[in-house]
Amino acid sequence: MPLHLIKLAVGCESVKELKEWVAERMATAKKKGLPLRHIHITRMTPKRDGEILAGGSLYWVIKGEIAAREKIIAIEPFRDKDGIGRCRLVMQPKVFAVSPRPMRPFQGWRYLTEDAAPPDLTKASAASVAAMPEPMRRELRDLGLL
Repeated sequence: MPLHLIKLAVGCESVKELKEWVAERMATAKKKGLPLRHIHITRMTPKRDGEILAGGSLYWVIKGEIAAREKIIAIEPFRDKDGIGRCRLVMQPKVFAVSPRPMRPFQGWRYLTEDAAPPDLTKASAASVAAMPEPMRRELRDLGLL
């Protein structure tokens, strides 16, 4: 069973914005002739990398909800120019919307087990959920209708 990571998407307002940001980074990489992979740099390196690389994803918390995920394809520890240990989380540049679930703020990243991870939204349900006004979507979620 794969293990996932969960992290706050600081400064991101919606899944649409996250998708646009990843697409912009991929367009820049393509122009420069770089590999098309989305990289997020974090301070700590996951110790359970084997479980994560067995099909795990990085789940993004956007505005207090687990809202999207990207499949992790590599974990690359490195030292920055100041000698501080860092880690590149390398992901496929495809963002999947997931069934929104509330999540309190936290620092860094956390492990997320497969049974605790929200399911992906189908294309049709993702479009209808994304089209709803934010307050309505949150209210429906709080009522258990979404």
